[in-house]
Formats: sequence, structure tokens, C-alpha cells
Amino acid sequence: MGAPQHVFMASTSYDLILVGSGFASSFFLLRALEKMGGGARILVLERGRRDSHAWQVQNRLNTSIPYQDTYINRTSSKPWVYSPGFGGSSNCWWACTPRMLPSDFELKTRYGVGRDWPLGYSDLEEYYCQAEELMSVSGPLEGDSPFPRSRPYPQAPHNLTDPDRLLKKAHPDHFFNQPTARARVATSRRGPCCSTSTCRICPVNAKFTIQNEMGHLFEDRRVTLILGASARKVIMEAGQAKGVRYEKNGREEEAMGSVVALGANALFNPFLLQQSGVVHPMLGRNLAEQASIKITVDLKGVDNFQGSTSVTGHGYLHYDGDHRRERAAALIETMNIPTLRHEKGRWRQRLELKFIFENLLQVESRVEPGITDKPVTTWSGDSGYAKKSIAIVRQLAESFLKTLPVEHIQVPGSLNQTESHILCTTVMGENPEDSIVDAGLVHHQVRNLLLLGGSVFPTASPANPTLTLSALSLYAADRFFA
Repeated sequence: MGAPQHVFMASTSYDLILVGSGFASSFFLLRALEKMGGGARILVLERGRRDSHAWQVQNRLNTSIPYQDTYINRTSSKPWVYSPGFGGSSNCWWACTPRMLPSDFELKTRYGVGRDWPLGYSDLEEYYCQAEELMSVSGPLEGDSPFPRSRPYPQAPHNLTDPDRLLKKAHPDHFFNQPTARARVATSRRGPCCSTSTCRICPVNAKFTIQNEMGHLFEDRRVTLILGASARKVIMEAGQAKGVRYEKNGREEEAMGSVVALGANALFNPFLLQQSGVVHPMLGRNLAEQASIKITVDLKGVDNFQGSTSVTGHGYLHYDGDHRRERAAALIETMNIPTLRHEKGRWRQRLELKFIFENLLQVESRVEPGITDKPVTTWSGDSGYAKKSIAIVRQLAESFLKTLPVEHIQVPGSLNQTESHILCTTVMGENPEDSIVDAGLVHHQVRNLLLLGGSVFPTASPANPTLTLSALSLYAADRFFA
């Protein structure tokens, strides 16, 4: 295929141009439609296709566009996994929806490491609640939560397993039902979780996705959705964003707009700014995600796998505390995914845990432009801060499991390749010299340009980021359209 034709069509001017249709863009769009008038014109540019749930199940794929084809990876051992297409990574996520802890927003102040966020837990608490309502999140019963809550979860918790119940008894203040956007009971658009552990492509459509719960937003008469439209750059003029240049069917076209919001992901948000001539020492730097490892535990006389979804428990025993001055916090997931033993009569006496460790940011890990129209990624490895906790993961597991009848703990020799969380390349902050956007996700210099999603995170805490970035989009839209 040759170079795209530079044919700039006469275009309608929009009030808002959104790049991407995943969590960050869709939650921002929801609030924008509530705030903007009936005559508003909104354009959404999505590089992928609208692969229906039926298509995904039939083809056993989350997307018809392999993510590996969309960027150039200089560190092949470290994939950056996402799902190009309408709905973004809601098509492939595992629907784990913990909040961040209040301390995660104040890492520097409390523990002297990392960075503080320019907003706190209390600023997001109401937006956490709203995002949980929109996703119909199932979570612990009222009063049983590791983070402060102003109202109950929308749905009752999923069933724990027998090992979970023993862990809850041993650690009542540090073990909880995992919050999840896999339905416990049917919603108007989703059935209940089938608990067959095939969550990446949910066979019964019980997992929240943009397609099944927010697809109607893109059918609003004020919204124009263009699929197969790859954004190339933000059009800048006199310190303002004037629109977006994009490619569709081999032709480059331009859309002009009063406000531009980039909700691509942490690979493409910085890349689009780099392609637009935006220069900043932090732009594209600090490419990050959490580190994780799965541990297999053989039990004596305790069967597993009675839960009603694939991940049932969350352990916080090694998450917060003064150890974070020296080494990383860990969030522990307990699995309800059958991994059976071979001994007759003891097939179910096994428990899998996943330890998820926070990472400190490293400027050597980065996204930068290359000689093609694709971003180039470089990964410098997990931080020494994370490695200190990874090195003692067996001791952490033994402490967590000390009241269970454990026969054997198997710790693998290597970490999981990825958590599929791409973070921290356009960080938020109060100081324009060391951050790209402010607390409202507005670019420090270009005040009609917003950046949405995990790219704005200034830290990579152990908690799954999706709920937080969705709440941030609601928060940012409220501030911007106020």
C-alpha cells in the first residue's frame, strides 16, 4: 500500500472531537452529552472496526486488528496488549474493578517515593460510585471494603470459594470479595456470569463492555462515529487545538473542532502529540504497568472452585504500610479458574494466587516516533522498587496463607509478561515543567486539548486502572464543561 493521498475534504466543524472509543473516551462522551446542548456536534474517530460480540465468540478473537501490528516494539519480551476496535480494551479486559487506595494518590507525601497525584481519593470518590453504577459492579457488602465508600456496590458480591472463606477468617480486615464488572445478577443488557473462566471473550456477554452497555451513546443524533479512521496528528494553530488529521481508506482527511480529547491509550496519546509538534521532556516517557506473578498452592483437605466468577478474592495484607518506603505494594488475587491436581480424590485441592506489584516510573521506558506512522516502544524493565518485593514473594505468600493447610507452594521462575495495563506516558501534575496535563486532564499549554485514560496516571499502583480512569473521565468532563 502506498502513501496516503493528501486530500483534505471540506469538513464540518465539531464542538468536540474524541479520538478512541474505549473506556476513557466513552465515559467522557457520556458526561459530554449530558452537559452539551441539543445542537452539539461531536465526532468520534476510531481506528478499528465494530467487531460484534457474536463475531468475537465465533472467531475466538477480541478484535479483527492484531495489536502487534499497530506499533513497533524494541523490547519484544514486553508486549503492550490492548484491543484495537470499537469499545477498545473493554473487549478484552477481565472486568476487575478495585478502586485505588487513598494512599496511592499520596505516595510521595506518605512514603517518600514516586509522585503524588494532583487530586486525592476524596475528589474521585463520587465518580468512583458513578462509574460502578454504570458498570453494575458486584462488590463486597456494605461496610466490608479496603477503601472508604459513600454508598454500597450496585450488585451483591460473587460467591467466595472455600479457601477464600478461610482467608477471610484469617484476615478479616485485609481480605475481601473482589469488585468486578462481571454481573452477579442479570442487568437489562447482560446476563449473569456463567463462571466458566472464559472471561477474555465472555461467552454469555455478562462482562461490561462499551458495546453492550454504552453503545447507545454513539447512536445519539449529535454523535458522528467514523470507524477505520486512524488519527495522525492534532492540528495546532496559535497554541490551540484546531482539529485532527486522520487517515481513512488510504486518504488523509481533516476534521476541525473547538475541543479535542485524546482517549486512544498510553501508546498513542503521546505519539499523537509528538506527531503534532508538541515538545516536552516528559512526553512519552515513563511507559509503565504493574508487575505480576502467579503462584500455585497445593492444599490438604480443602477443595477449591466453588466461586461464581473467575477471580473471587482480593488480599490487601501486603498492600499498604511503611514497607512502601523501601519496596512495592502488592495486591493479591485468588483464582476460581480450575487448575487441577493429578492425585485421585484431590483434584480440586489447589489454589492459584496472583501477586500484582506496583512499579515506580522509569524515564528510560518510553514511546517515541519512528520512521513510520507507528509509535515505537522501549522497555527498560521493572523498577528496583518492584523487584525488592518480587524477590520475597514466597515469604509474602507464606504469611498470607499461614492459616491454610498448605502442602506445597510453587513459585515460577519468571513473571507474567504483561498485565495489559498501559500507563503513565502523559502524566498529570500541578507543575507544567514535569507533567503534561493538570488535575482536570487539560493540557497545561493547550487549554482546549484534553488527554484521557491511563496515560495520565503519575503512578502505577497495584490496583487495576480501568475503574479509576473511567472515574477520571467523568470528573474531567464535569470540570471542563462546568
